[in-house]
Amino acid sequence: MTTLAPSRPPAIQIRAATRDDLDALVALEDAAFASDRAERRAIRHAIGSRSMTLLVALAEDDFGELVLVGAATLERRKGSRRARLSSIAVAPSRIGLGLGGRLLDAAEEDARAHDCTHLRLEVRADNAAGIRLYERRGYHRFAIKPGYYEDGMEAWRYEKALAEAG
Repeated sequence: MTTLAPSRPPAIQIRAATRDDLDALVALEDAAFASDRAERRAIRHAIGSRSMTLLVALAEDDFGELVLVGAATLERRKGSRRARLSSIAVAPSRIGLGLGGRLLDAAEEDARAHDCTHLRLEVRADNAAGIRLYERRGYHRFAIKPGYYEDGMEAWRYEKALAEAG
C-alpha cells in the first residue's frame, strides 16, 4: 500500500513584474476577469512605470517550474500620500488558497515603501469574497460609484490607513 505524504500549500514568491512576465500577465487577466480586463499595452506600461508597481505571485507547478498565479497593480500620484490598488487577479485554479490576502499584504508593504499613508481600492458590489477580504483587513467603505464597471455594476470604494513601516 502506498502512503501519500500530506499535501502542503505551495510556496508563493511575490516580486515586481518584469517584461518577461507580460504574456503570463495577459493570460491571467483573461482567465481571472470576464470583463474590465487590462489590455496588453496597459500591462506593459505598468511594468515600466515609475508611478506604478505591478506585483506578481509565483508558485511551482507539478513539474517544479515557477508559474504566475496572481498579480496586484498599485498606482501612485506625485504629491499624494494615497496609493490606489487598481487590481488584484488570482488564477481561477488558485482561488480560496489565501493568495488574494498575500497579494494585498505585499501591496500594502509596497505602498508604505513609497511613503504612502493610505491605500484605496474599488471592488465590484457583487464580489462578496473580495469585500470580505478587504473588510477583514481593516478597509472601510467610503463611497459607491454607480455604473463603474463595463457591465454597469457599481463599485464600492474602500480605504485603509496604513501603519507606519517599522
